[in-house]
Amino acid sequence: MHLNRFLLTAALPFALIACSGDDSAPGGASGPVTGSEDAMVSAAHPLAVEAGLEALRRGGDAVDAAIAVQMVLGLVEPQSSGIAGGAFLVRYDAQTGAVTVYDGRETAPAAVSEDYWLDENGEPLAYLDAWQSGQSTGAPGAVAMLAMAHEEHGRLDWSAGFEAGIELAEEGFPLSGRTSSMAARVAQISQLSRQEPARSYFYDEEGNAHPEGFIRTNPAYAQTLRAVAADWRNFYTGEIAEDIIATASRDPRGGLLTLEDLEAYEPIRREALCVPYRVYRVCSAPPPSSGAVAVGAILTLLEGFEMSAFGPDTVEGWHLFIEASRLAYADRDQYVGDPAFADVPVEGLLDHAYLTERRRLISVDAAIPAIRHGTPPGAPEVIADTTPDVPGTTHYSIRDTFGNVVSMTTTVESVFGNNRMTDGGFLLNNQLTDFAFVPRDADGRTHPNAPAGGKRPRSSMSPTIVLDAEGDFLIATGSPGGNSIIAYTAKTLVAMLDWGMTPQEAAALPNIVARGDVVSIESGFDAELLEGLRALGHQIRGEQGENSGIHIIRMGEDGTLEGGADPRRDGVTGRP
Repeated sequence: MHLNRFLLTAALPFALIACSGDDSAPGGASGPVTGSEDAMVSAAHPLAVEAGLEALRRGGDAVDAAIAVQMVLGLVEPQSSGIAGGAFLVRYDAQTGAVTVYDGRETAPAAVSEDYWLDENGEPLAYLDAWQSGQSTGAPGAVAMLAMAHEEHGRLDWSAGFEAGIELAEEGFPLSGRTSSMAARVAQISQLSRQEPARSYFYDEEGNAHPEGFIRTNPAYAQTLRAVAADWRNFYTGEIAEDIIATASRDPRGGLLTLEDLEAYEPIRREALCVPYRVYRVCSAPPPSSGAVAVGAILTLLEGFEMSAFGPDTVEGWHLFIEASRLAYADRDQYVGDPAFADVPVEGLLDHAYLTERRRLISVDAAIPAIRHGTPPGAPEVIADTTPDVPGTTHYSIRDTFGNVVSMTTTVESVFGNNRMTDGGFLLNNQLTDFAFVPRDADGRTHPNAPAGGKRPRSSMSPTIVLDAEGDFLIATGSPGGNSIIAYTAKTLVAMLDWGMTPQEAAALPNIVARGDVVSIESGFDAELLEGLRALGHQIRGEQGENSGIHIIRMGEDGTLEGGADPRRDGVTGRP
């Protein structure tokens, strides 16, 4: 794998690419490799796609490719993901048909209490102060989670997944326009441009963000990857761990993360939460992710309507999508948290009778005046949600030559995480700002997403795999976007399953996010449809930059794969 090949690929940021590899036998693979038409990678950067494709050419499992993609994204897309972040990985096994979730969500330090985000006067911190603090960093989970998945499914050596990231970090890569523009945008409000080593890495001597195309090297990141490639535990102990702790401990508001917190981190293997939708099964990550619950509720609510009769060019189709989203978000906000710490009524939230009753609130003639959460079976009494929302995430989908599939969403939380860069060449996460800032109400009732030591904050990540009526793989999809992830992902499913759209059409379809009583609609949405939705009583906040990063793989009716990459970002889709 050579730099000039990467540079050629990077020059095609908004096109679908089909990379032709050699036909040599895969090194280290067991079993035959099928034709290249059976495999695909769709991710947020051409260099990451190429790294994943190389793993597949060598006979790797989708998990091997996911490792390679992750390590490169952490280098070339630092505003969205990184090795000091967290992730949910959903894997479909072609031999058994099983769908498994690997939970690599960050955890709060053991010393965290539910008052974590309250100041000395008992008032919640301003988001900017919390985001830029050392307190915002949780124990990272992505590396340990990928190691668990690799131990169970990897076909290549663990170290193979790091080769592309190491080479790019040492030889250099062209900075994307998105990274450059994001660095320029946060310069005035964040410590990214003021604290070393981030300042020198992202900005010139005058404080201007390095421009698009600037060849950036990161030898410190290469050294970190070499250590983790030798043994993933090196990320959680020794010099790398000490560097993470020292960086998180700096002022302002140094964090509580300790070496013991890092050493104690454990990923969790979970059973996928699958919801029937028409003839399909839609599978995603259960709590602490709210993706499967909320996307599943949206689809179950819509199942009572003939959505295929109302396409994306109709007011009726979008009206129904909006109303189902509003109802699902209201319940999601109220009840979802880490099930190890809170009573999350997952079965009740997806109970068919309960959602049938909720569906009766939807009228085809008018918007619901004001949305409130319902009371699903088994629901505890909890308080209103006070969790902020700032997106900084990425998603990729992979199908290997053996038919196995990975749908993975990974994040450092906000843009460039908490903006603190370690001496190891990577940024820390600010994942703990995903907890509720006001943990309890005047009556002492605690929100299920209140902070606690060792707890995983609630997530909106919705890496999704859809199975057809025979239980075979059909679709892998997902997106970044904070709590808008749920709407972005649900949009792609309705677009493909009900409206007959291709993956690329589904990814490019305008985004509509309906959480609460105000509906955010992406700029460029049809003016007549907007007016039609307003006539039904919807409060529209139009011309918004709903910046998704959807990446889709779908099995076509003829047995070949179709890919879709979100035109709003730098993503591409490629074949080996």
